[in-house]
Amino acid sequence: MFDTLSDRLSATFKNLRGKGRLSEADIDATAREIRIALLEADVALPVVRAFIKQVKERALGAEVSQALNPAQQVIKIVNEELISILGGETRRLRFAKNPPTVIMLAGLQGAGKTTLAGKLGRWLKQQGHAPMLVAADLQRPNAVNQLSVVAERAGVAVYAPEPGNGVGDPVKVAEDSIVYARDKQHDVVIVDTAGRLGIDQELMQQAADIRDAVSPDEVLFVVDAMIGQDAVTTAEAFQEGVGFDGVVLSKLDGDARGGAALSVAQVTGKQIMFASNGEKLDDFDAFHPDRMASRILGMGDVLTLIEKAEQTFSRQEAEKMAAKLAKGPKEFTLDDFLAQMEQVRKMGSLSKLLGMMPGMGQMKEQINNLDEREVDRTAAIIKSMTPQERAEPTIINGSRRARIARGSGVDVSAVKNLVERFFEARKMMSRMAQGGGMPGMPGMPGMPGLPGGGGGKKKGKQKKAKGKRQSGNPMKRKQEEQAAAERRAQAGQGGAFGLPGAGQDPGDFELPQEFKDMLPPK
Repeated sequence: MFDTLSDRLSATFKNLRGKGRLSEADIDATAREIRIALLEADVALPVVRAFIKQVKERALGAEVSQALNPAQQVIKIVNEELISILGGETRRLRFAKNPPTVIMLAGLQGAGKTTLAGKLGRWLKQQGHAPMLVAADLQRPNAVNQLSVVAERAGVAVYAPEPGNGVGDPVKVAEDSIVYARDKQHDVVIVDTAGRLGIDQELMQQAADIRDAVSPDEVLFVVDAMIGQDAVTTAEAFQEGVGFDGVVLSKLDGDARGGAALSVAQVTGKQIMFASNGEKLDDFDAFHPDRMASRILGMGDVLTLIEKAEQTFSRQEAEKMAAKLAKGPKEFTLDDFLAQMEQVRKMGSLSKLLGMMPGMGQMKEQINNLDEREVDRTAAIIKSMTPQERAEPTIINGSRRARIARGSGVDVSAVKNLVERFFEARKMMSRMAQGGGMPGMPGMPGMPGLPGGGGGKKKGKQKKAKGKRQSGNPMKRKQEEQAAAERRAQAGQGGAFGLPGAGQDPGDFELPQEFKDMLPPK
């Protein structure tokens, strides 16, 4: 949703990089570009004015003028001010001292309250609670039936004594649900209330009556992140008519500009607590202002990625896999590769996971065009292999590749590529498990083409690296060469980062025998 805003801000900051000192004109130009980006993203005008004022005041002060890298300091200021307008700190749910905790959902019709009730119920169940959904929307056609279906999919209880479709008293249903929850030992009650197509007195009065009847611990205002500036107007009307304690953003996965969502917390003074970013019941997370600001600025969201991994991967399985890799790369089979791949798939959409990684802002187009079915094709190839082939992929020859390709419905080249990718992944994971360093770290084993690497083939004569000029005096040059040899010898004992052999010449690096067995014959 915030892709356009993120792209505009990235382009603005790109113009600042490389400048050793920022003039007042540079800061004014940057502030102007940020203002345009926010207005184009549909952020409320009062919020934009306050935001730009704060950024300019801080950017023109000693905070930037005395910084070693002024451009990075400006980005830091924008990040901190974004966090501020998004609510500052993460707001947690308040639970009642004496259960059940009552959470009331309010908002316009079509904002996604009913689906969000199921998502919130499932999220609370994962936290160890026993939630119950209450069907207090008795006016919208099939609203009660929809809530029952959503509750069943989420695996939570539902209280729906009335058929709805205009039949029943929503205030009485909400009131009776508290007694029912105590009897059935549900510690959280989520009341789904009716919405309207617009603000009217009847809606406000009904919501206020339900609030008075159940005395909720939290009243959450559900706002559709795609409705633009009307989100702020609606939020202000609900604040005056009913009052609410927190905001929930729905439909954050939409392609609307969505900047109004950035304005709600600042305008109403109530923090955003949850965000729904997809149609599935698990597309729901607690809202963290610092993480959202990081995503908008293209810095990724590593913490959320780690949390998703912790929820998906069991500690026992991770320890078992680490022990297997430590024994040697041959212990890691295609069955293990398939299991790991399916675990990653459980974390959610691959494009969303990649989008959370830092530095992926420049690859948005490739990520958006990512074919999620590629994982299914890979699984089909592995499942078309015999148990022996999965355990020993080196035995897969031309005839076996042809048979596997026919069984999985792919080209022979796809089978070959998969096996090659598996060998590469096995080598990398084994090096990491044995403490050999992560590929991509200069001066560490496993970095192809760089000192300490050993990966990659030598292509002819390599250009001599630029360094200190050699002396024209033969005696002096000989002394310099001896000193350089001594330094290389010392580097071979300790190496860069304290690792043996990390400073050796690539040609002197000796691969372990297990890795040599994987390499194709010369």
